[in-house]
Amino acid sequence: MIEPFEGENPDIQADCWIHPSAVIIGDVTIGSQSNVWPLCVIRGDVNSISIGERTNIQDGSVLHVTSKREDNPGAALAIGDEVTVGHKVMLHACTIGNHCLIGMGAIIMDNTVVEDNVIVGAGSLVPEKKRLESKHLYMGSPVKKIRPLTEQELSWLKRSAAHYVKLAARHENPASS
Repeated sequence: MIEPFEGENPDIQADCWIHPSAVIIGDVTIGSQSNVWPLCVIRGDVNSISIGERTNIQDGSVLHVTSKREDNPGAALAIGDEVTVGHKVMLHACTIGNHCLIGMGAIIMDNTVVEDNVIVGAGSLVPEKKRLESKHLYMGSPVKKIRPLTEQELSWLKRSAAHYVKLAARHENPASS
């Protein structure tokens, strides 16, 4: 379901694949060849959400933002290009760089910045206002820097995003796969 909120309509590129059970509301921008899988909620009702190109938001993930109040300036959510957001991830008013993998069930909280080329392990909790440095693996609850990524892992980040672009095309046109 794709619906406006208070005059803000989602802006989704024509070559994206959005599963019919996904819910996308309000001020949401989704870049070329990105894909949103079953039962995701992307709710840009009280601030904006931007998703880059060739990014996948996998089954059951929830993306939301914080609204502006007297005690809080609010925060948008921004996800870069070629990002893999695993199953049941919660992203709340944070920034995710390019070529990242956010593992299944991870939670990333407000005003956190995940730099480019980062892996956040499955089930990790990233508290508010953290910065995760580029080219590292982070895991745990709360998250800790584990080690630098290998060249093989850095290469795999791009392959993961490309895999989901191809898989989305197969779902969109099952007869041609």
